Amino acid sequence: MGTRRVRTPDREDLNRAWRTISARLAPTPLVAGDDGISLKLESLQPTGAFKVRGALNALTALPEHVVPVTASAGSHGLGVAYAAKLLGRHATVVVPGNASPAKVAALRGFDVELVEVGTSYDDAERHALELAANGAHFLSPYNDPDVIAGQGTIGGELGEQVSGPMTVVCPIGGGGLVSGLGLWASTREDVRIIGVEAERSTAVSASVRAGRVVDVPIGETIADGIAGGIEPGSVTVGLVAAHVHELVTVTEAEIRAGMRYLLAGRGVAAEGAGATAVAALLAGKAKARGTTVALVTGRNITLPALTAAVH
Repeated sequence: MGTRRVRTPDREDLNRAWRTISARLAPTPLVAGDDGISLKLESLQPTGAFKVRGALNALTALPEHVVPVTASAGSHGLGVAYAAKLLGRHATVVVPGNASPAKVAALRGFDVELVEVGTSYDDAERHALELAANGAHFLSPYNDPDVIAGQGTIGGELGEQVSGPMTVVCPIGGGGLVSGLGLWASTREDVRIIGVEAERSTAVSASVRAGRVVDVPIGETIADGIAGGIEPGSVTVGLVAAHVHELVTVTEAEIRAGMRYLLAGRGVAAEGAGATAVAALLAGKAKARGTTVALVTGRNITLPALTAAVH
């Protein structure tokens, strides 16, 4: 696929996103734990995942006559579907054939055009870009300034929920969330951002090391929501390099341990991607200072899959 020109978001984008999201979505709770890990429960968003923030902000900014088409492993698509319903818009959501059954089932409950293509996120993204070439607007789940700014509103909430220094640990897929948080943290001297990738999907960290988007092998992972490559020229690479303090990876066993900890120890159901921040902390891979905040980014997993993962 070719390289799209995408504007890099700035602090004013964050300010606009804050006004949009704070008027539409209630803040998600921050729950402290006896072990020093505070959970930011984005899994309690109306779509079950944080991605509704970026989707709602982006659709609000998009002219009403422009139809959005997006590619998604599931949760971003749900965010777009929810935002479209809220704003009275139409949208097309392209998902891969291996998308989570729980997320696809939830998408079918919305009035969107749902297209299933290929066997990976990259296949879905490629098809969505082809559809957008015919006049629609491609709304990337990560490489879009309004999506990134929308995800960054989590930082604004944390600023009101935590006093003093903090370390925020979050998952990385395409880098939209960690970029938004990094942009927010650039306004604070006492905040560290740590991004966590699944060991089998490390497109962002590899690209940051190379200074440009590079292709890496993507393996099967229980953290399906953060699996996949990133499109050429993605602005998230530069944002992560500039504003994120540390990048770490977690294994499949560590992700499952994180899911088990959340369910059995904290009473929180989380999909694989949603548990990666906790997984990194439990494995001692994320060194925190101040209040330690782990983002639980999503709960969209079937009960049988969750049971199998934590058994």
